[in-house]
Amino acid sequence: MGNIYFNYINGKWVPSCTNETYASINPANTEEVLGYFQQSNEEDVESAITSAENAFKEWANTAAPTRGDVLFKLIQLLEEKREELAILITKEVGKSLREARGEVQKTIEAMKQFSGEATRLTGETIPSHNSDIFAYTVREPLGVVGVIAPYNFPLGIGIWKIAPAIIAGNTVVFKPASNTSLISVKIIELFEEAGVPAGVINMVTGPGGVIGNAIGNHPKIKAVSFTGSTDVGLALGRAVSTRGAKMQAEMGGKNPSIILEDANIDETVENLVISGFLDNGQRCTGTSRVIVLKSIAKELTEKLVARAKKLVIADGFEENVDNGPVVDEGQLNTYLHYVNSAIEEGAVLEYGGKRLTENGLDKGYFVAPTIFSNVTKDMTIFREEIFGPVIGITTVDSYEEALELANESDFGLSSTIYTNDLNKAFHFVRNIESGVTHVNIPSNYFENQYPFGGKKASSIGPREQGSTALDFWTDYKTVYIKP
Repeated sequence: MGNIYFNYINGKWVPSCTNETYASINPANTEEVLGYFQQSNEEDVESAITSAENAFKEWANTAAPTRGDVLFKLIQLLEEKREELAILITKEVGKSLREARGEVQKTIEAMKQFSGEATRLTGETIPSHNSDIFAYTVREPLGVVGVIAPYNFPLGIGIWKIAPAIIAGNTVVFKPASNTSLISVKIIELFEEAGVPAGVINMVTGPGGVIGNAIGNHPKIKAVSFTGSTDVGLALGRAVSTRGAKMQAEMGGKNPSIILEDANIDETVENLVISGFLDNGQRCTGTSRVIVLKSIAKELTEKLVARAKKLVIADGFEENVDNGPVVDEGQLNTYLHYVNSAIEEGAVLEYGGKRLTENGLDKGYFVAPTIFSNVTKDMTIFREEIFGPVIGITTVDSYEEALELANESDFGLSSTIYTNDLNKAFHFVRNIESGVTHVNIPSNYFENQYPFGGKKASSIGPREQGSTALDFWTDYKTVYIKP
């Protein structure tokens, strides 16, 4: 039996008014229950909003650099607890311990980069037409805001949404992904230990349809930041925008990697493994579409298959593991659904395409890294996000055709081109319809000091992170003074 964990409202751990719980399980061993969490409802969200509302005035009036001190303490705590947090991520998400440690490190880097932003909540002074008037702008917090985080980077995304929200002076109602609830409890404990006052951050666990809708539709929630699927994000965005609140969403991707004849094939294959297979492809920026020139398609496919065969799939705690299980049964079934649809529609299965059950893997949601060739633009596998370790290879006759196909998508999050042709590389960078792009680098590469977000159905609202991190969380006030 796992422990029972509670919601966090007004600085206290409290049960839901429903008296119901749900389990978070280890996807590598479904017999292991990591804990039971509150199956909350709208009434719990209401309590959290009231708590945040009561805390807002005092927090907003706290000097911004004082608010920022929380992050310096948070960095120290993340450093101290890095191994404990990585172990927890591996247990709850399923990713390898190596990848989990990478997530903790990325989170620390993000907070180091962001930690000084409290002293950079800048406005501007501009000369008035009237010499008697002094005019300037200041940035102010919005009020009570909602943060809805996904399961794939539960520590990183949870923290790098909450941190700018509170540094700007807002108070937060946080809804984590149900299958990473234990990590989210740890996030709250970290912020609490870092000195965040009661009511400034509140957490309510429970089903996304109930809690997410309650946050999205509540008139007192001034802004919602969401990361997750495009369908959910667009629906939530409509609800939030209809009532005049602010919406920020990082959603799906169907990210292309174009490979030209002059690319270094061996390096490219390694990069495709990193971006398409590691973390089981459960990255919104991961490569799922490979668009390759016909002349090198056979060599690329053969080398990618050979490399995929060497990947070690096992419990994330075992040595030299590349991938653990996918996060839950729903994601396993999604993977199997898209594999079947690709086969039915005529794609050629080059490798993988199955659940792995040998050597004790039958207790978890383990799947094989999967490669399809002969993928055409009309196939479901070319158009829809799988969020699994599946790469579809499409062949083309020219760079121009490759670019056209890369842009033939509802999504526009990330992209990559592999080439040593500088002219084509720069042409690609100018013409690819994605918010993040790369040349000879995996499509999931990012650094926190740069803004992050996509085009088309991949994003709504201002970019996260980097120089834009506070844009979403503040409003400008323009001040005119005549002595």
